[in-house]
Amino acid sequence: MSLKGKRILVTGAGGFIGSHLTEALVEAGAEVRAFVHYRGDGSWGWLDLSSCRKHCEVVAGDVADRDSVGLAMEGVDIAFHLAALIGIPYSYHAPASYVRTNIEGTLNVLQAARDKSVGCVVHTSTSEVYGSARFVPIKEDHPLQGQSPYSATKIGADKLAESFHLSFGLPVVTIRPFNTFGPRQSARAVIPTIISQCLADETIQLGSDETMRDFNFVSETVAAFLRGADSPKAVGKTINLGSGSEISIGDLVRRVGKLLGREIKVKTQPGRLRPPDSEVERLIADNTQARTILKWQPKVTLDEGLLRTTDWIRNNLQQYRTSEYAI
Repeated sequence: MSLKGKRILVTGAGGFIGSHLTEALVEAGAEVRAFVHYRGDGSWGWLDLSSCRKHCEVVAGDVADRDSVGLAMEGVDIAFHLAALIGIPYSYHAPASYVRTNIEGTLNVLQAARDKSVGCVVHTSTSEVYGSARFVPIKEDHPLQGQSPYSATKIGADKLAESFHLSFGLPVVTIRPFNTFGPRQSARAVIPTIISQCLADETIQLGSDETMRDFNFVSETVAAFLRGADSPKAVGKTINLGSGSEISIGDLVRRVGKLLGREIKVKTQPGRLRPPDSEVERLIADNTQARTILKWQPKVTLDEGLLRTTDWIRNNLQQYRTSEYAI
């Protein structure tokens, strides 16, 4: 199945991964409807700065609103569902908003897709649903543990997607990325936090630097999403996206410092530390299913991705409040 000419909906199209995915779909020749979160100033997130906005239909709304999702789903062949609240620290302060967006919003997308007989829904999960690894590398059958309100709502969303496939035969593919990074990512993620602070000062402030993560460049994540919509064998499955390699946050800081040609001093800021039982200590993917079902394997190395991300942040440093903690 070629995506060329397919009518495709992308929820969360104005966000970090969503905007990159929207661009890739437009480039592939798809007829894209980009669903962005309604804002009073009429802005479309990262699509405001993308040339692809002239080549897709942009619809503003809220995934938590059933009616706006239903209208956006009209005439769609494939739906990519990326809209979500993603900041883990903010989920400690406003858990109900995560339930509305991540659980109720996903229910609205699934119900609309079922009502409109959409051919495939590609649903976005997160490696955070696993909690701290009980064994590594983490396979898709690893137990799920909600160590934050954010991860708990994503578990709920994943299970809704699973239930709509098993109960109603809705063709659903669940993609579970491990720590995507790249241009346009906010300082709510650790790599932009490190890089933006490094470009502004010699000392950076972080929370724990001992946690281990599996990082993947955004173009690799987008490629897997496209393959997920084009792989009949992926329907009904949850598929990890990860490199299968891990690095500690402390070593990541040193890696960034080496790329910048200087030593970086790190200061632990207590306010950035998560509650001890909420911190996910280690995430590293078993990507066997991605390799066998999607024929996907990451090609962009961590260093290459860090260089591309650093160049972008350097040219867009005004987008970051380097002296403040973004939750």
